[in-house]
Amino acid sequence: MTTEYAVVDPSTSEQGHSYPTATAETIEAALASAAQAHRDWSRGSTVAERAALVHRVAELHTQRRDELAAIIVREMGKPTEEALEEVDFAAAIYAYYADHAAAFLADEPIDLPAGTGTALVRRSSVGPLLGIMPWNFPYYQVARFAGPNLVAGNTIVLKHAPQCPESAAAIETIFHEAGFPTGAYVNIYATNEQVAEIIADPRIQGVSLTGSERAGAAVAEIAGRNLKKVVLELGGSDPFILLSTDDIDAAADAAVEARVYNTGQACNAGKRFIVADHLYDDFLSAFTAKILAIPTESPLSSLQAAQRLAEQVQRAVDGGAILHTNGEPDGAFYPAGILTDVTPDNDVFTEELFGPVAMVFKADSEQAAIDLANQTPYGLGSYVFTTDPDQAQRVADQLDVGMVFVNGVGADGAELPFGGVKRSGFGRELGRYGIEEFVNKKLIRSLP
Repeated sequence: MTTEYAVVDPSTSEQGHSYPTATAETIEAALASAAQAHRDWSRGSTVAERAALVHRVAELHTQRRDELAAIIVREMGKPTEEALEEVDFAAAIYAYYADHAAAFLADEPIDLPAGTGTALVRRSSVGPLLGIMPWNFPYYQVARFAGPNLVAGNTIVLKHAPQCPESAAAIETIFHEAGFPTGAYVNIYATNEQVAEIIADPRIQGVSLTGSERAGAAVAEIAGRNLKKVVLELGGSDPFILLSTDDIDAAADAAVEARVYNTGQACNAGKRFIVADHLYDDFLSAFTAKILAIPTESPLSSLQAAQRLAEQVQRAVDGGAILHTNGEPDGAFYPAGILTDVTPDNDVFTEELFGPVAMVFKADSEQAAIDLANQTPYGLGSYVFTTDPDQAQRVADQLDVGMVFVNGVGADGAELPFGGVKRSGFGRELGRYGIEEFVNKKLIRSLP
């Protein structure tokens, strides 16, 4: 049997344990158990009972944080400190939905004219859902999908990235040990062909994917043909806009954090740095010094990821861009760098660089900065730095994105909705909005 799922340590290229892809019988058993669990357990359980189980999932993540973090360091090269932070964030997301489930899923009365009866909206589960998850945040991505949907009563069939089989298995084990019944959360090592069949299966009621544009388009096409709702969180080329500051060094520090967290492999990382012309030289000098001082200690997720980034950077340079870097790629290790003089006719101008390489641009006015920020097919997140609160709100209103963070980075939270527009996808995860995507908002109208 062909093995598609395997742990390959990107820092050494050594292959660890491999996992065979699912058989047709395994897939059928997963779908049948998810459907049965929804019929029996989901419809027979209360919100409080489901919330208690999700709370236990949070506790188990916290108890096993060291073990869980070590797994993803091996699988995709995440720095250990950031791996621990990810496990903690996943635990916080599960706890958040456990704590707020009752309020989020409470009946919603509708005001009617006096004497005409009553009406309310009741939120309930829709059934088994398919989650297709990426490798860059193996626990966090699953948490923001599974947490809200399980407290709502949906059941989960989870297809993780092929390079994350060990973390995928660890997550499934946690759900079982937390007390979820068979079928409530099922991990599958499925092929792309099997995923297409799963989406088409009438037992699956919705699909959530976090991944590339190409994967999102393929999933949306199959889901559309089968009339299935999808939530897509795809790529991003988020602008980091610096319009004014009292501390250029602090602004450069924020820029570094925005670009290189998770070795630059985050959809909502700052990738295009748009700087007011009067600050440009000072910012570029400070930003470049800090970027070039970063040691190349952590690899990208794979050798292929490093090769893909190297090819993009070379095309940028061939198109006239200037590269500032402190070294050469070495296997999956890719040195941090900055690209300047990237013009609109350069292919890389509209591409997402998934690694520790930033593009820096100069803007001669507020409107020019906004126009440049919007000059991308993506629309996920953004960062606006200014000492003028009115300007911050004015610029935020004009950005074609799903999220704007003012004067700060790394400010994500379980309570804050996450998602984008344009080719960054559609739908929202996290916060109250994250639990609304796959629920039946049923109207119940009673006449007097």
